[in-house]
Amino acid sequence: MLTQLTSRQSKKLHWNRNTWILVLGIIFISSTLRSPLTSVGPIITYIRQGLDISNVLAGFITTIPLLAFALVSPFAPKLARRFGFEKTLLFAMIILAIGIVVRSIGNIIFLLSGTALIGIAIAFGNVLLPALIKLKFPLQVGLLTSIFTVAMNISASIAAGVSYPIASTIVGWKGALGFWFILTIIAFFAWLPQLRQQINVKEDHKHMRPSKPIWKYPLTWAITLSMGLQSLLFYTTAAWIPAMLESQGMSAHQTGWMFSIMQFSQLPMTFLIPILAARKSDQRSLVVMFSILYVIGFSGILLNLTSLTILWMIFIGLAGGASFGLAMMFFSLRARNAFEAAEISGTAQSIGYLLAATGPVLYGYIHDLFESWQSANVLYIVVVIGLFFFAWISAKDRYVTSEK
Repeated sequence: MLTQLTSRQSKKLHWNRNTWILVLGIIFISSTLRSPLTSVGPIITYIRQGLDISNVLAGFITTIPLLAFALVSPFAPKLARRFGFEKTLLFAMIILAIGIVVRSIGNIIFLLSGTALIGIAIAFGNVLLPALIKLKFPLQVGLLTSIFTVAMNISASIAAGVSYPIASTIVGWKGALGFWFILTIIAFFAWLPQLRQQINVKEDHKHMRPSKPIWKYPLTWAITLSMGLQSLLFYTTAAWIPAMLESQGMSAHQTGWMFSIMQFSQLPMTFLIPILAARKSDQRSLVVMFSILYVIGFSGILLNLTSLTILWMIFIGLAGGASFGLAMMFFSLRARNAFEAAEISGTAQSIGYLLAATGPVLYGYIHDLFESWQSANVLYIVVVIGLFFFAWISAKDRYVTSEK
């Protein structure tokens, strides 16, 4: 029923006023899915000193959202089935706004509880936006996924860049954390018109369900591990690459620039890869491409070729953008309809982010165990091999469910 519905809609789809309002809403919601998180790192020292907390507790602030992603993601599809994608996403923006305000009050309890609310809200957006794109734009999944991922990454980079300057002003670190409330309110009002455009498919959802839980299909696990391993690489490099480069003789200022270069190198691929993936029935050539880029980048770091560090950062950034964009596309490409895409997305992001949360800890453990950055850097190569294997399986042209 939903397949027929979306097929009829896709034939009539025009870039009219309602379509542009929807795309604008997607862009604004996407921009709220990383900026409240990436704004924390640059001002963590201000937060730690302002609240007189330990480094361990300060580090836990960045772990809470990942745990929230893992716990909440499986429930997002169920709420979307009951209330619809549009209402559920609007509710998520309300939770996000509340979380940002609570986090900015200036108390450790409020900081932790507000961060948890932010993680819960973002989990809904992470899971439901790719599925909503499949529902509303069945023939434009690649283009809209590109817009979604680029908006998310650009806002994340901007937030990381402006957070410290804002915290250095009279508003302090509380104001820097609370600043993103403005963006969330804009996203709320930008999304509000979608309540009038909601597609009523709730009564037919039983006919859209596979014959068994989505996690019982083998392909779901390949997609899940692809999602988890590429996220593990991102969060581990974000946590440790600056310190590791500093050990190779770079100044803190230089390592900051290197990390920024890696971040911005992701943008071209996060835009291009979803479009290319949508045009291919089989995406294994893209898997080979980003795996080679990863191996070259991480091998350069492993071999201490510091004179070419900027090149290694560009390669890792390009690979990270490509692997993230393709992981987002797997949710739609391997699903028969939007609700199935939401189920795959919820499962993959729940377990995937839980796996990703172990990366920075494991890297640190290996470094301390062998007292060597080189030993820890081997982890990157091992993870890339695993990512290649599971992404290769996920990229073959087929659906997760076995029903015909």
